[in-house]
Amino acid sequence: MYLTPEEEKLMNGYSGPTYQKAIEILAALGDIYGADRLIPIKSAQIAGVSYKTIGDAGLEWISDLKGKVVVPSILNPAGMDLECWKEMGISRDFAQKQREIIKAYEALGVRTECSCTPYNIYDDLANFGDHVAWSESSAISYANSVIGARTNREGGPSALSAALIGKTPNYGFHLDENRHPVILIEVEPKLYDSDYGALGYIVGEMIGDKVPIFNLNSIPTKDDLKSLGAAMAASGSVALYHVRGITPEAGKFELPVEKITIQEKQLKEVYKSGEPDLIAFGCPHSSIGELEKLARLLEGKKVKKEVWICTSRAIKNRYPGLIRQIEKSGAKVFCDTCMVVSPASEKFKCMMVNSGKAHKYVPNLCGGKSILASTEDCIRAAHR
Repeated sequence: MYLTPEEEKLMNGYSGPTYQKAIEILAALGDIYGADRLIPIKSAQIAGVSYKTIGDAGLEWISDLKGKVVVPSILNPAGMDLECWKEMGISRDFAQKQREIIKAYEALGVRTECSCTPYNIYDDLANFGDHVAWSESSAISYANSVIGARTNREGGPSALSAALIGKTPNYGFHLDENRHPVILIEVEPKLYDSDYGALGYIVGEMIGDKVPIFNLNSIPTKDDLKSLGAAMAASGSVALYHVRGITPEAGKFELPVEKITIQEKQLKEVYKSGEPDLIAFGCPHSSIGELEKLARLLEGKKVKKEVWICTSRAIKNRYPGLIRQIEKSGAKVFCDTCMVVSPASEKFKCMMVNSGKAHKYVPNLCGGKSILASTEDCIRAAHR
């Protein structure tokens, strides 16, 4: 892969070992995937934040880095609410380690809002056609598909390296030829609410990492698209999808010959019944629209089960009245984290979620049973 004279200097250690290691990681990726050069990025979103997932080895690696990011960079969810960790049942030792991770990133100049929906916090991180280096699977999907920005599925180290250098290797979804759909998904039923997550759950398992284009019978909101993409990224490894008449690049392409038809009975098979001991929302983090819907459903009621709603701290701070309204019901609103990456959810045996992504991850990452249900059915279960 071609390196500019300035990049060669970084490779030779002129700016110190942190930048040298960062460009070595990027150059290695570029060589593996056949990139011709490094290209500038507008922003980075960095995974590898929860102490539950990176442990002491990850903390040590981040703490040893000395430098500053050169593009706007934001973190993925941590393993706890950074302020209300005691209310989650997090141990003091875990909390201390988690705070050290956040401080290490902060020392590198990374914004310490911990969220998988950075596009709901900042408008300027990614716009149509921008090259970015994002690493959370649902955020990658949203950036590529809904915004029309361009990112590969970055790992935590490669996203951080890109943030430090301000560039990423030019391959994969940064190139026009890799963004065209290869399979058409015909969806027969009309979709509502968690049906988009159920659809993504099914399609991801069926197509793996292919790029699909959907022909829907419904008009999705941006939150619906978020749920669809998040589930496909979890059950498969779909990083880019198109929806005819909806997403910004869908009209550029001819429809693929290969086709899958999704019927209503397939969606219904994803939904299960059961008796949860935790009902959790916010995977990916709840938007203002989703919080408003939950507030309406909870109004004048008291929950009888543990209910968690995860969102970004920025959203929580912008709408304190709405948060108070939700918490009046006994539901708990947590920030900076989610039920999947926090050890706090491991004490529950059965979790009910309205998210196809969470439905996929909970059994493996939290050790309990998962039930997928609509938002309304989740709230009904909270009052049983």
